Amino acid sequence: MMRLSLGPIQYFWPGQRVREFYAEVADWPVDIVYLGETVCAKRRQLRLQDWLVIADELEAAGKEVVLTTLALMEADSELSHLRRICDNGDFKVEANDMGAVRLINGRPFVAGPHLNSYNPSALELWREFGAVRWVMPMELSADTLAQLQAARPEGLQTEVFAYGHMPLSFSARCFTARAHDLPKDRCEFRCLDYPEGMALKTQDSQELFVINGIQMQSGQPVNLLGEVPQMRELGVDVLRISPRAHGTETIVNAFDAARRGQPVDLGPLEREEWCNGYWYGDAGMSRKELGTGN
Repeated sequence: MMRLSLGPIQYFWPGQRVREFYAEVADWPVDIVYLGETVCAKRRQLRLQDWLVIADELEAAGKEVVLTTLALMEADSELSHLRRICDNGDFKVEANDMGAVRLINGRPFVAGPHLNSYNPSALELWREFGAVRWVMPMELSADTLAQLQAARPEGLQTEVFAYGHMPLSFSARCFTARAHDLPKDRCEFRCLDYPEGMALKTQDSQELFVINGIQMQSGQPVNLLGEVPQMRELGVDVLRISPRAHGTETIVNAFDAARRGQPVDLGPLEREEWCNGYWYGDAGMSRKELGTGN
């Protein structure tokens, strides 16, 4: 049976809220939990030691814990922090840039979604470096995944970002700070005001993107709930759900039912806007009806 993972929190939440969230996650039907900061090094309400405490608690609850890393490194201090993550000695690491791959130095790791995993040669390289799992980039289609699965090295699992606002790009500039006419170095931590990012709309009020600090996300969450049977046929090992400020447990339960072949209670998924175009080789923001491809 496919496993469920809970990706890292992409947003900047207060430390206590993060602790409370993962205390709830301990009882959810997720098998793998990714912990840590992937977006901005200034988000330091939790230190590495705090994350390790949470990791120990989740491991005691039967979860596989993976520490994640920044996708964009900009300073020596960030490199020093990356070394500490890679040398933690207890938990696997998700590498989101080649610096992390190098520092992991052959130990088992997860090749994150921000590495350029677009062809069989890349998968061979990650496996050679010690990867035990790779996460498919957001923009790849099911047809491309099928080709990669056919050439996947032995011992390398496949994980698909199945639900959540897709991280599309990163910049050295902070979009949230700029929206408040603040310099990046004196941002006043405005990201704390946006627990699901800041919606960026077109002139006709279409939600085009979500601004999340230095990260740009899809305006609507991707939702591959209807594609779970197809992913099972393709040999996908892990379905990743990205945490949201509200309703994450309902989303997890829906995917848990789908992977078990049970009736799915869509709950809030039935009413919200979502997209899945990339999966069908179409524009990412387009939507095909659940499980139909139409």
